[in-house]
Amino acid sequence: MKTNVAVFFGGRSVEHEISVISALQAINAFNKDKYEITPIYITKQGRWFTGPALLEVRNYKDMNALTEKCTEVFMRPEYGDFNLYKAEVGRFTKRNPVMAELHVALPVLHGTNGEDGIFEGLLETIGIPFAGCNTLASANGMDKITMKMILRSEGIPVVDYVWCTDGEWAADRDAIVKRVEEKLGYPVIVKPANLGSSVGIGKASTREELIEKINDAERFSHRIIVEHMVEQLKEINCSVLGDADDHQSSVCEEPIKTGDFLSYEDKYMGGSKSAQGMQASDKRIPALLPEEVSERIRHIAGETFRVLSCHGVSRVDVMIDEKDGNIYVNEINTIPGSLSFYLWEASGISFSQLMDRLVALALKRRRAIERKTFTYDSNIFALSGGVKGAKGAKGSKF
Repeated sequence: MKTNVAVFFGGRSVEHEISVISALQAINAFNKDKYEITPIYITKQGRWFTGPALLEVRNYKDMNALTEKCTEVFMRPEYGDFNLYKAEVGRFTKRNPVMAELHVALPVLHGTNGEDGIFEGLLETIGIPFAGCNTLASANGMDKITMKMILRSEGIPVVDYVWCTDGEWAADRDAIVKRVEEKLGYPVIVKPANLGSSVGIGKASTREELIEKINDAERFSHRIIVEHMVEQLKEINCSVLGDADDHQSSVCEEPIKTGDFLSYEDKYMGGSKSAQGMQASDKRIPALLPEEVSERIRHIAGETFRVLSCHGVSRVDVMIDEKDGNIYVNEINTIPGSLSFYLWEASGISFSQLMDRLVALALKRRRAIERKTFTYDSNIFALSGGVKGAKGAKGSKF
């Protein structure tokens, strides 16, 4: 029997379209002799659809017309129920019909509501094996502030930063501006704390620009981070595959930027290649680095993956300050664009083999979870004497 892999993509995210591209690439990479693939597209409104029309990228030019060709579906948030149900009950049935029995889930959801732990929490509630980081690792990896706090506490280098909430910014922006100027100086980079794909990121060289860029960033996130800008910057990316206890790092790549930092357009809008995701961006693979620098970056990437308890495939983006040679972790992408398959192909692992690894990792983690104890067979309500204090301090009745 083939393993039925549900590939989830789209989602309520500004990175919706990039997710579609990455997912279709992954679906095409699966060995169809071994796997049955069930595409599950999540619209920008949060509705789930499946159907063969989802497999053609040209159909996404008109998403309303696309969903009309598909079947709306859902999963029940019941532990152990891995069925995919049709959303509408038929005229002669009382239960929603089962569309498919799923075995493994592969989230390819970039950004908010998909890469940040929200969707992973649903999968963990259901209990279905899934590839990628769990809820905690996803949330920590997605939030740039929390991520940097954890990495710095473990001795992994990150640049100096200041952070605030949008509420703090609205209440006392002068204090935040002063903190940035005293701790970091100019220039700085302003970012929404929980977005990827360079959305909402801007450079500020003056107080006026800082205010403008924070105002822009808060449109996308409740939390904003302002970082010291490495001016003599070389950006390097490295992918990591496995789990926190057993992982390997890929070769390094150097993405080619057109400005002070790698923009959304640099990553995804590379001329005629704009429908090909991260693989289409201009880059050097392997990066032109001394061997010892490359190995140092591969080690830092692996340690970042380990410290954050990551799983599956991630991409760690680092910065080299060419003024002094220091290396800093910029961010981790726990569901990287194109699943970083191009880095693994350059490392001797084909895209199809990468999909095999992800499915195997999902099933391995599921077996490990099943060996843990989460409940006890005893029922304290049935014990002699019952439960003390159930009536509360005033002895109230249920």
